Amino acid sequence: MSRRILSFRDFDWTLLGFVLMLAVISVLEIYSATLHTKFVGFYKQQILWFLGGLVAMFALSIVDYHRLLDIGYWLYGFCILSLVAVLTVGAKVLGARRWIRLPGGIHFQPSEWVKLVLILVVTRYFINLIGRKLTWPDVLKAMALVGVPMLLVLKQPDLGTALTYSPILLAGLFLGGIDWKKTTILVLGGLLLVGVAFSTNKILKPYQKARLTSFMNPSADPRGSGYQILQSKIAVGDGGVFGRGTTKGTQTQGDFLPIPYTDFIFAAFCEEHGFIGAIIILLLYFLILMRLIQDAQTAADLPGTFLVMGVVAVLIFEIAVNVGMVIGLMPVTGIPLPLMSYGGSSVLFTFLALGMVMNVRMNRFVN
Repeated sequence: MSRRILSFRDFDWTLLGFVLMLAVISVLEIYSATLHTKFVGFYKQQILWFLGGLVAMFALSIVDYHRLLDIGYWLYGFCILSLVAVLTVGAKVLGARRWIRLPGGIHFQPSEWVKLVLILVVTRYFINLIGRKLTWPDVLKAMALVGVPMLLVLKQPDLGTALTYSPILLAGLFLGGIDWKKTTILVLGGLLLVGVAFSTNKILKPYQKARLTSFMNPSADPRGSGYQILQSKIAVGDGGVFGRGTTKGTQTQGDFLPIPYTDFIFAAFCEEHGFIGAIIILLLYFLILMRLIQDAQTAADLPGTFLVMGVVAVLIFEIAVNVGMVIGLMPVTGIPLPLMSYGGSSVLFTFLALGMVMNVRMNRFVN
């Protein structure tokens, strides 16, 4: 029996280079955005998260992704238990239970890690269906697989993270071969569900509804639900072509822009580095996504393709929603900008997902 040997010569070093460029920009922007606030020094913690993420990425890149698929449902069960634990014993911050306190003052956010596990279980589910036409029971089972953790996260409440689970399901359905008739019915059903959600307070809270609709007319409530979007648009416009310079943004440094080191870090960066800086960031994301899609196209098997495209779907969704939110084209949902926003759980998820992609790529060269 031949031995399975992976070599880091086959690692996607170009992709890693683009990722590290964003990581450096993230650290510099967090330093600038928090310089005159009580959060000064957060950039040091972000460096530690990036270093930990790199270790996790290299570690996961040598674990056969087929073995991960084999234990996917066990990991799914653990994730469900962890989400239940958050609702029962999780730390409550600003009215929401999203974290579990760990020794050393570390806050663990299970909902971020669920995305990685969902990519695994959705891939395994649809791979088992390859070769036959998707039926409605198949579609409904897939929706339930993603819907259970989504509802638990909504209960925390954390609308933003819950929404990031949806592109995983959509990618699975698309790659699994769903036909246009079922797609049309699902779209109409989704629109109906949105209408129901807005007609009752049982699914979405009033403040969540306000956040989802305020972007259409933020001036209607400039001191309330529209405040974040208005300040963000001012910051982006204030940057002009070349920006005001690092640590010189009036909106960012003047503490007008809310949480400029997490959800609105792109607005802070645009104010300090202008249109040119924004184009550089978006170009880096484009290059990363193109490398990922290339790795999906050249994967050794269908499971590898499904896994990588699941990662691509999540990243595209998070980038599009966060950037759209910052410029007032999307509602404020609290979705972080991958590899830019401050936060250990988000950073580690992204690097673990990239580690899984690297494993798929490296397996192309294994006989």
